Amino acid sequence: MRNDEPEGAGDRLMTLRELADYLSLNQRTVLKLAGDGAVPGIRLGAQWRFKREMIDAWLDDRMLGVRSAPPPPPAASARAFTFEQCLSESHVVPALAARTFMGALGELAARAAELGLVRDKTWFLGALVERENVLSSAVGKGVAFPHTLARHPEQVERPFILVGRSHQGLAAGAPDERPVRLVFMLGLRYEELHLPWLARLSSVLLERSARAALLDAAGPRELTRRLRELAGEVGGAG
Repeated sequence: MRNDEPEGAGDRLMTLRELADYLSLNQRTVLKLAGDGAVPGIRLGAQWRFKREMIDAWLDDRMLGVRSAPPPPPAASARAFTFEQCLSESHVVPALAARTFMGALGELAARAAELGLVRDKTWFLGALVERENVLSSAVGKGVAFPHTLARHPEQVERPFILVGRSHQGLAAGAPDERPVRLVFMLGLRYEELHLPWLARLSSVLLERSARAALLDAAGPRELTRRLRELAGEVGGAG
C-alpha cells in the first residue's frame, strides 16, 4: 500500500479501470488478461473486480519469474544467487509424507529449520500460509512455488530452495485444478532478486518431459542433477 493511501484502501475491490491505472496498462489489455485467467479476479455479471493484495501477490510471482512471464532485467542493486548456492541434495525431499498441501509446507519448513536455513520455523511456516491465503502458489501442471510475500533477512540465514515431491498429488487450488506433485519452496532475503535460473526452471517445467524427469528421478542426488540440467547450470551454462 502507498503511504498516501487511506487506511483500508488495499482491502477495497478494484474496478477494471482502477487496475489498469495501477498496472499502467490500457483497459483492453487488462480485460484480456482477466478473461484469459492470467490476472486473478472475479467476474460479477458483466463487470470485473480485483482484490489488491491478490494483484500484489501475482506481481510478486511475475517478478520472480514463476508465473507466465520472465522477470525484468535486474536493477544495479539486485543480488544474484546461483542455483548451486541455493540448492543441495539435503534440500530435496523425494517422497513427502504429507497428504495435504499445507502439511507439505509444514514438512518442508521443518526441513529448512533442521538445516539451519531459517531461524524460526513457526514464523516461516506462518508467512508461507499467509501467502497461500492471498493467492495459491500452485501455478498449474502439478507445480507450486511457495514463498513469503515479505523478504526478511533477519529470519532467513541464506537464500535457498527446497524441493518436495508428492507421489499421490496435493490439492492446492491450482488454476488448472491439477494436484501438485512438485513443490519448490523458496527462502528469500531481499526485495530485489535476480534469479534467471528460477525463471528458466519455471518455464521448462511447463513441458511434460521435464516434469516426468523429476518425478522419475531415483533419489535426491539424481533429482538434484536433473534440476541443475533443467536450470541450465550444468557445465557452467547460464
